[in-house]
Parts: sequence; structure tokens; C-alpha cells
Amino acid sequence: MSLTGTPFFVSVIALTAIAVILPLAVWSKVRGPAVVRTALRFLMVVFAQVTAVAVVFVAVNRAEHFYNSWDDLLGTGKYVTAAPDLGPDGLGGKKVEEAPKVKQAFQPVEGLGGRVQKTELDGKISGVKGDVLVWLPPQYDDPAFKDKKFPVVELIPGIPGTGKSWFQGLKAHEVLEPLMKSGKVQPFILVSPRAMLVGNGDTGCANLPGKVNADSWFSVDVRKMVVDNFRASDEARTWGVAGYSAGAYCAAKLAISHPDRYSAAVSLSGYNDPGQEPTSLVAQDPQTRTAHNLKNILKAQPAPPAVSLWLSGAEQDGYLSGMDLKGIAQKPTVVHAEKVVGGHNLESWSKQLPQTFGWLSGVVKAP
Repeated sequence: MSLTGTPFFVSVIALTAIAVILPLAVWSKVRGPAVVRTALRFLMVVFAQVTAVAVVFVAVNRAEHFYNSWDDLLGTGKYVTAAPDLGPDGLGGKKVEEAPKVKQAFQPVEGLGGRVQKTELDGKISGVKGDVLVWLPPQYDDPAFKDKKFPVVELIPGIPGTGKSWFQGLKAHEVLEPLMKSGKVQPFILVSPRAMLVGNGDTGCANLPGKVNADSWFSVDVRKMVVDNFRASDEARTWGVAGYSAGAYCAAKLAISHPDRYSAAVSLSGYNDPGQEPTSLVAQDPQTRTAHNLKNILKAQPAPPAVSLWLSGAEQDGYLSGMDLKGIAQKPTVVHAEKVVGGHNLESWSKQLPQTFGWLSGVVKAP
């Protein structure tokens, strides 16, 4: 039974109703010694509390899609088929342009309308196999744009979170479609790949030999799949990346590390120190944690990367981290730090989409 399906939701509601009605019906009718009566009544109260919590969790999860399946919830999904050492460029000696074209079959995503499509991608370089959601802008199927290629923004969810979180939770396509139609935001292809790759741990979008090559999954395999299946370019100037929470850290990190693949990043309530995410795999070792701090990554680049970064959040939830990066950035790196009012939640991030994608429209170029 699907974790996000209607049958499971209805079953949980039914159990909750039973848990409420049962004590009212039999509380005074429980027989036996005092210890037995007390124990049975205690179990009925616990059952009612557990089912009440369960129905709230299932309802919220159906709306926001933190966990898309039982495997996501329990951390039992198998998405890493191999994790070799791919070297500093994340390519393992391979050339993307020489690899065979990746042709994928796509299907609509239930509850999100026909423009959101889903495919299962077997990443040949990263060794990651997972789902990728793609949304095409309204102009994509317009005959007037039939020969036009479109810029792309890769969307990375937080932890927990799935690719569907950007569409079900933040409602990115619903917010942005009218803005694209009116010309306030340029028409982007939106791509949201699976981010939970190793149980419920946060990969930090890093390549960790023997564990996972998350960086290569996002910045190599997913990019190639999009270029091979849609009217998109592989030029860095036509690609941006955006994320919230743990995904915000990833977005900024990918842009800073790969100015040859991305030209801009939006970080919503992000951070510089990966240790701020309790499940971070790169923060388990002090040296690795230091090496993967965004400030140190920026300083370690051979030359200041030609990327633009938008980092927003409340003062202690992204803004000050953005100011720290702005303080050490050198041209041509551009850092904009924006203080916003709002909590660390999907509603707050969704409200920022018009402004951040308006900004992306000015820095990510159409092919």
C-alpha cells in the first residue's frame, strides 16, 4: 500500500476514528482485576494518541511529499549501484560528449498535471539510479517556439524531501507558470532529481568514494539526460540550480564547484557549514567537514568562479551565511544576500520564488 496513496490515508483515518470511539464505548465495561483494567485503558489511550499522530503525519506528507515511499521513510531504498573514485572533476576519466545519448521514457506524475513528467534514470557515470521529475514551460509546445532551446534550473529538495517536494510542497510550477506566460520570468525547464540516495542521510551533494557519487549524479548524469531528451543546451550559461535547506547548501556548492556546468544558484535558508545538517555524511569526519564548508570551497577554487549566487533567509537561517560568502567573494563571483521574514518552511520558500526566479531570468541565459 502506497505511503502517499488514498487507500492508506483512508485506512489511517478509519483507525483513528476507531481509536476515539473505542474508549467511549467500552471504558466502563472493562472487566477483570484492577491491574488488567488499568492496563487495557492505558493501551486504548496510547492507541488513540498514536493514530492521531499518524493521521497528521500522513496528511502532511501527502501534501508536502517529504517521503515519497516506504523506502524513503525507512531508509531502505537502493539507489547507489556503484561509487568508484571519479576524481576531482567527477567524471572518472570519461568525456560526457563522447558518451551515448541517454533516451528516457517519461510518464505523468499523479496529482501534478500533465506538464510534470517523471523518469527513472540510471546514471552511467555517478552509479546512481533514481527518479527525476521534469516540468516543461508553457512555451515549450508552442509552435512559435518549436526551434527554440530553453534554459534549465535544477531543483534540489531538502532532507527529508523528494523531487516531488518542489512541485507538491512549494508548488513551483503553479507559482511560476503565470509569470512565464506574462514574461516576468523567462521560460525555464525545471528539473528535480532524487536527493535522498543513501538511506535518510544527507549526501551534501558530494562524491564520497565507496558510498555515493551525488555530485556527479546532479551535475553530470542529470544534466546529460536533460540535454539528450529536451531542447536544452549543456552550456553553463544556460543552467542554474536552486535548493532549500540542505538542498540550498547543495545548490550553492554545485555552482561554486562547477562554473563550467552552472552559471547561477539560489540558496533558500541554506548554510555554509555542512555540520548544520544532523544527517550530513560529509560532516562525520572533521577534515571532510572543513573541506566541504562553502567558504573553504570558494577559497580553494583555482580562480574566482564566474557564477552568481542568491542566498536568502532569516538572519540566522541563511542570511548571515550569505553575508560571509559575500565577504570573501572576488570578481567575477557575484553574491547577493537577502534577509527575509519567514520561517524555515515550504510556505516561506514558495513565496520567494517570484523574486528569485526573476533574478535568475537576468543571470541565466537562454541558449
